[in-house]
Amino acid sequence: MWYGEYFHSLDSKNRLILPAKFREKIKELKIKKFYITRGLDGCLFVFTYEVWRQLENKLKELFFTKQQSRFFNRIYFSGAQEIEFDSQGRVTLPDYLKDFAGIKKEVVIIGVADRIEIWDKKRWEKFYAENKEKFEEIAEDLIE
Repeated sequence: MWYGEYFHSLDSKNRLILPAKFREKIKELKIKKFYITRGLDGCLFVFTYEVWRQLENKLKELFFTKQQSRFFNRIYFSGAQEIEFDSQGRVTLPDYLKDFAGIKKEVVIIGVADRIEIWDKKRWEKFYAENKEKFEEIAEDLIE
């Protein structure tokens, strides 16, 4: 559902604006609610309400008696916040999430099928540079 790589900057009021393609998709699908939280690899994850509920149900099934389950769920869910983009596709990112992702001004917004990821531009460039060479090798291992 979400695809592409878009370079943006936070505006003067510290708001993030979604790419036009994403705003069109939100309007087309009449999506109101999103959830944003700490992602993996130093980015932020943004999910639609429906995808968030599916993931939440899977994570609730993890045994709370297992330390790794408790730790992951605490960090993941404590960072979560319900958000709505305004009519122009803008949202103010919570400071604690910007700090987590190292976001200052320039960001990269990427579509990763069922989620949107928000990256600090420098962090994304570093991640991409370190991993682009592995792309084909990983594809061979994952896709048969």
